[in-house]
Amino acid sequence: MITQEEPAGVFAFIDNKSFYATVECTERGLDPLTTPLVVMSEAANTGSGLVLASSPMAKQRYHITNVNRRRDLPDDPDLIVVPPRMNLYIEKNAAVNRIFNEYVADEDLMPYSIDESLLDLTHSWRLFGNNILAVIRQIQQEVLAREQLVLTVGLGNNPLQAKIALDCYAKHNREFIGVITNQTVPSKIWRIPNLTDIWGINHRTAARLNRLNIYTVDDLAHADPFYLKAQLGIMGTQLYATAWGIDRTQMMQQVKTRHQSIGNSQVLPRDYHQRAEIEVVLKEIGAQVAARLRAQNKQCQGIHLFVSYSMNVVDENGQTGFAHSLKLPVSTAETNQINEQVIWLFEKYWDGHTAVRHLGVACTRLSSRMGEQLDLFHSHVTERLQLEDTMDELRHRFGKTSIMRASSLEKGATFIARSKLVGGHSGGQSLD
Repeated sequence: MITQEEPAGVFAFIDNKSFYATVECTERGLDPLTTPLVVMSEAANTGSGLVLASSPMAKQRYHITNVNRRRDLPDDPDLIVVPPRMNLYIEKNAAVNRIFNEYVADEDLMPYSIDESLLDLTHSWRLFGNNILAVIRQIQQEVLAREQLVLTVGLGNNPLQAKIALDCYAKHNREFIGVITNQTVPSKIWRIPNLTDIWGINHRTAARLNRLNIYTVDDLAHADPFYLKAQLGIMGTQLYATAWGIDRTQMMQQVKTRHQSIGNSQVLPRDYHQRAEIEVVLKEIGAQVAARLRAQNKQCQGIHLFVSYSMNVVDENGQTGFAHSLKLPVSTAETNQINEQVIWLFEKYWDGHTAVRHLGVACTRLSSRMGEQLDLFHSHVTERLQLEDTMDELRHRFGKTSIMRASSLEKGATFIARSKLVGGHSGGQSLD
């Protein structure tokens, strides 16, 4: 049960409504609420593109969803189909977050994706008014006036309540504001009709709950928590807490390594469930880190990997992710050696199914590359490093695609295409 001792902060989960489509409409001087417009990958290639976003009118008139392809769209001259412009969307996202920074400190703002942000307004909202709803409307009006974007906002006493308020209430009322508090959990969360409407409960988890005769959020809230834990492990405890709107996670904590390091990380554009997809991204990050090592004339004798799951998702051990390090037998700046250890760490500690949203790789235990350590079994590494140094120099002088591995020409390779993309899609050009 939620008691008076349960934390009661003020959190806002904010979504830019139909973000890509709205940006494309406003850039064309069109009303995003009345214009039927679709943003589609590979829009110029008939039949192959996927819908990335659609305006509210496109959804209403043509029942378009993000699983539609180009061939599924109606042959209607009123429907505008445009390619993505990721550089523009990134600029808009940064501009919106700068506005948010006028209301919260840096440490109280967490961009969750390109169109969603989490704000901890607990300690700052009273600087802007005496009513939190009035402050939220002020933020909405600021973003609308300055960036022509419509915000939907979920408010809660913790991030979980704010996210559920956003998904289940804010997107379905005229003010685009939803509110859930510790006191309104019974009326706001327990009455949500479908388990899968709740943040963190997918169809697989719902099916497991159904086998326990739990079919609604109200059922979940009133189940025996000890029975849930016995049947589902720590996940059962987490689900029970979710039904009660309880969230005590520290959203803003960052994973730190103990040693001086060179690293890189990536917040994925969506939840990743497939091992192959995750490992492709890990290898890309590993290659970037290795190149940075060489650029700074460094080598490493340690690898650090951190993996964060989708927000409010925990694994069977109740963890929101994992971070592990290992020491290498010899120091290196060679990409393959680094990536082999990164993938080994990932495969050892990932459970094979929990959704992943944030990945990071760091090289630790750094030293100068002068007198690189070798052993009798890895003398060939010197030749590979010399080759990689040459490739680094050519890419620096002539561009990323001036020289590449032969595997980049094979079916399914993404290096050539990604070198021209931002966030996996076209960076785009202006309309001028």
